[in-house]
Amino acid sequence: MQYDVVIIGAGLVGQAVAAALVKGMGNKAVRIALVDPSYNPDAPALTTSLQTVDIRVSALTAQTQEFLTQVGAWQHLPRAALSPYTVMHVWDAEGTGSVTFDAAELHVPCLGHIVENRQTLWALQQVVNAAESIDVFPVAVRYCDNPDSDGFVPVVLETGKTLNAKLVVGADGALSRARQWAGLSTNEWDYDHHAIVATVECEQSIAATAWQRFRPEGPLAFLPVAHHPHLASIVWSTSPAEAKELLALDDEAFCQALSTAFEHRLGAVIAVSKRASFPLRQRHARDYFCRGIVLAGDAAHTIHPLAGQGVNLGFKDAAVLSEEIVRALKRGISPGTDAVLSRYQRRRQADNLATMAAMEGFKRLFAADMPMVRWLRNEGMRLFDRWLPVKQHVVMKAMGLDRL
Repeated sequence: MQYDVVIIGAGLVGQAVAAALVKGMGNKAVRIALVDPSYNPDAPALTTSLQTVDIRVSALTAQTQEFLTQVGAWQHLPRAALSPYTVMHVWDAEGTGSVTFDAAELHVPCLGHIVENRQTLWALQQVVNAAESIDVFPVAVRYCDNPDSDGFVPVVLETGKTLNAKLVVGADGALSRARQWAGLSTNEWDYDHHAIVATVECEQSIAATAWQRFRPEGPLAFLPVAHHPHLASIVWSTSPAEAKELLALDDEAFCQALSTAFEHRLGAVIAVSKRASFPLRQRHARDYFCRGIVLAGDAAHTIHPLAGQGVNLGFKDAAVLSEEIVRALKRGISPGTDAVLSRYQRRRQADNLATMAAMEGFKRLFAADMPMVRWLRNEGMRLFDRWLPVKQHVVMKAMGLDRL
């Protein structure tokens, strides 16, 4: 079976690429295969109780919202799934420096939306399931072979079926097998952080506010949960040793430790859902393509979650990659050619590297414990908070508002 594009990985980025290609080419003008053994088209139950909220959430920027609207996915998100936030408070645990970002200062409705990953995925699935030009294969890929004499890349499924692709998109996550099959190497190192994620119930309302406290051990974020003012999604980045200790605590002791670490900004944390933890590692592919295989999202790069930019970078990859594929197909050019994929790499690599460098800089800055560095850091935060034009520029860029 021959396809214009075979996408390995049906997560947020993989389905976004598929949806964007259908939007750009029309429903029958492109042949797409989406391959992932975990693909599940069933709609998730929309609930906001403590134990049923997905502990995996993303802070979607205005630029991501625009992209998802263009491909037809945002319209499928129920209003009850969206948690817009209008204020963000950031402060230094080792001093008095703080910064407040307010949508009112930018004259925009909100700074972004906190959305459960399963809800965003479900919205994209509605577009994928309705597209006649997308074939879904809920099976694993055995391997990808070298391109044949006609330039098609054979994608061999575990069932024995072979899909021949003009282009293979590896959107299969940080441990991408597509990246391995393409022989693409990475630069990577451990942040020496583990992230604990959970949903918690707070004594006071979190309202439409995102909170982040920078501790020497790592940042701690509280994010609002849709339509439940006392629930918050937390991302607690800390040392592996402390993460192990925190996970070993019972719920009551964990809530007490979390309340203290967050300085009781929302009163006491009174309940917590199941907790999960994962190591944080920065990873960046030296090249994004080779032999008719191209990488997008976490397969190409992973960064620290302290600013919530990872999934937004992935959606920007999806937007640019789909643009280049559509441009090539409309001109009768195979999307797997080096010229097409080089344009995608040039357009995305610099932005991804700049964001990764900024996240690394923030991590190092707030981890520094020298008195002079702490003083300069806190003074800098206070000056930045009062310097409205600069603050507006920074938040507009971070939220993707400067491109709308």
